Amino acid sequence: MIVGVSYMNNKQIKSYIDIFAGCGGLSSGLISAGWTGIFAIEKNIDAFATLKYNLIDVNNHFLWPDWLPMKEWDINEVISTYASDLLSLRGKIELVAGGPPCQGFSLAGKRDENDKRNRLVTSYIKFIKLVLPEAIFFENVHGFTVNFKNKTGIKKYSSYVEEELKQLGYKTAHRIIDMSEFGIPQNRKRFILVAFKHHDPESVFDILYENKLRFCDSKGIPCKITIYEAISDLEKGNGVKRCPDTKGFCSGVYGPVNSGYQKLMRQFCDDKNGAPVDSHRFVNHKAETIALHEDLLKYAPKGKRITPADNIIPNLNRRGVTVLAKDLQAPTVTSIPDELIHYKEPRILTVREQARIQSFPDWFKFKGKYTSGGKRRKQEVPRYTQVGNAVPPLFAEQLGIAILEVLSKNETKCFNF
Repeated sequence: MIVGVSYMNNKQIKSYIDIFAGCGGLSSGLISAGWTGIFAIEKNIDAFATLKYNLIDVNNHFLWPDWLPMKEWDINEVISTYASDLLSLRGKIELVAGGPPCQGFSLAGKRDENDKRNRLVTSYIKFIKLVLPEAIFFENVHGFTVNFKNKTGIKKYSSYVEEELKQLGYKTAHRIIDMSEFGIPQNRKRFILVAFKHHDPESVFDILYENKLRFCDSKGIPCKITIYEAISDLEKGNGVKRCPDTKGFCSGVYGPVNSGYQKLMRQFCDDKNGAPVDSHRFVNHKAETIALHEDLLKYAPKGKRITPADNIIPNLNRRGVTVLAKDLQAPTVTSIPDELIHYKEPRILTVREQARIQSFPDWFKFKGKYTSGGKRRKQEVPRYTQVGNAVPPLFAEQLGIAILEVLSKNETKCFNF
């Protein structure tokens, strides 16, 4: 399913480690760009189960060292338990990729400077100090660059990371990138940092922008994808079948391909037998919820986030909601599924539709619960959250290609794990 990968029968590899890996969106893109994973670190059992199924069980992607058990890991446990093994990787790893959880930094959320997940930034630096890769790819939300209004401690985490990396001998560069310019059908702005020991990090962004049109052409897609082009073949009106993994629910089936993007996403999928599409389970909305969604479709401005304070829709009890505009990109996909309403049907999106907006191909199957609520949201990472937290694979592939181009001047090293 994934092409362009060098495995151990070809020792001339470009190796990377994926930390805070989530369900594997970043790794999916890097493998398609030609990188070979050594291992991935992800704390949550469901997110790791998704990564393991798709990238290890099915695609045999990661080489995985014998000293690290293949399971979910907290990064601090790995650092404390396997420090000597990590040190032994110095000079053998081209790239460490990934970024700590973003919830404490997000401008769309509570933005809590005391969120304990913020401290994982220091764990990230500790990991880099041990492995000292040639290159670093760091991704986080736009809010990572914004000061907290505190008088003590870390104010601006992006500056902290760059200063720490420079002390380790890295040259750094960063951009706030709108991924909708790179074939991702959503207005997703993210802080992207690249660092190198012996190369110019600015050149990665130059190559990224220079390559985007040629890259998208090679995939048969435009650089700008509308929501209709992304998910119109997944409309509920195309038909439903009994959900294969949840009793009492229905799942959608494929409709006709309406765009090059849909053709790309459906590659390697058997879409001719009318089987339910993976994770395309429709929510069993209550009658009053359907009525609310119908009102939103009738009266809410398309593509614009509204809140109860706008007084457009009576009985709107959600923090904010956007009715998708079929001829525009979606807003940023998050872990909260009821923030987006389908452009045509009175319902929220399915996991598969959100995965499409994130550029996950349809062969990529998600594991675990679909959603969770209340206090469980702080511990669990169900399918909607896995998708919302991910780096879009199609963007990760382009960034991975750009980093490879910069590194191409050096002779590739041979490694044994």
